[in-house]
Amino acid sequence: MATITELKLQQVERDEMKAGHLSQYFTGVAAKRLSAVESDPSRSHQHEINGANPLMKIFGRAHGKMKFPARFIYLNDHDDEPVVSDGFLTWYDARENHPTRTEHRLYFPTTTVSDCAAEGDLLVIGKRPDGSVLVVIAEDGSTIANQVQWLFGVSDLTEHPGFSVREELETDQDRIAFASRFILENIGIVVEEPQEDNFLDKMIKKFGNGFPTTREFSAYARSTLDINVHDGQDAVIMAWMEREEILFRTLERHLIAERISRGFDEVDGFIQYSLSVQNRRKSRVGYALENHLQAIFDECEIRYSRTPLTENKSRPDFIFPGKEEYYNPAFDALRLTMLGVKSSCKERWQQVLAEADRIKDKHLLTLETAISTTQTDKMKALSLQLVLPQSLQATYTSGQQEWLMNVSEFINLVRERQ
Repeated sequence: MATITELKLQQVERDEMKAGHLSQYFTGVAAKRLSAVESDPSRSHQHEINGANPLMKIFGRAHGKMKFPARFIYLNDHDDEPVVSDGFLTWYDARENHPTRTEHRLYFPTTTVSDCAAEGDLLVIGKRPDGSVLVVIAEDGSTIANQVQWLFGVSDLTEHPGFSVREELETDQDRIAFASRFILENIGIVVEEPQEDNFLDKMIKKFGNGFPTTREFSAYARSTLDINVHDGQDAVIMAWMEREEILFRTLERHLIAERISRGFDEVDGFIQYSLSVQNRRKSRVGYALENHLQAIFDECEIRYSRTPLTENKSRPDFIFPGKEEYYNPAFDALRLTMLGVKSSCKERWQQVLAEADRIKDKHLLTLETAISTTQTDKMKALSLQLVLPQSLQATYTSGQQEWLMNVSEFINLVRERQ
């Protein structure tokens, strides 16, 4: 029999395995497509999830009517903020007294989230380590639905109507990385970022008690990694983005803690500070991506102009080989290349189409995972080529992957043209 010390060590090992994986945030998840009955609010104020017996793997065998505190979230590609409601899930066995049969049922109340749901929408039920439940409903055919399905590694749900259940969330697929952190934040999960405390004192000494410009911080993040751009631009851009994200959150946590310790004279001051933190997080990622791409172009001796002014006062992120060639009518337009850069797309990708009129076939580089086929089909029809780091392309369908271009391929194209 194991001693208490051995049991404690085993628990520590299990916790260490969970750290950095989905199992740190969920003890199990189940996913299915909503049926008409499940999504129709006119049927009942209490919605029943059909075929709930597989959920015993997550909730266990019911004893009486068991209630779980739950947060409900509805997501689509059109709204900047999700619809969120709090409530309870009710889990019970309708045949609890039957000697051999069981018929478990899961009920959820009518909320602003359930009012948004429609037949075919993705439903994901995730049990949290604290016993609460996260219920995510994502619009059918949307990019965010694809991303949530990829995040939790559930199989294709169109071929069977029942639940796909996962209890173990500690595989390589479940490791929390740059892309999965972004999706988790979209569904309201606060990710515990790994800290680079070894760099904190160095950053404070270098930057003082404040944030440097995005270009300065991106350059610093690159300096902390010993990697060669020529070994593979796709891997390099992701390594730089990952490192900058960790360093940024390390410095941010320190600066926020210091500011909070000084207190606020009024509520408005606290709200204003909170908004500034959120806005800085949102804008910084896009600038960081542009900064690291510029460093790669420089290292690869690619000529470019960054954010040059073109027609209608638009400013494309990059023009190759440069603005002088762009404005030279004698320079062959087929040798010009335009690259838009957006860390995430949603509907904003169409903004790129209005930039750089001389260039018909445009390029857009993004870190957005699992964009819907509806959106990528629109991009192809409008002569917009999507560029994506190679490691993120696995989140797309096989048909989409045949069309996608990676970072190294884009650099080779630009090099050939100039």
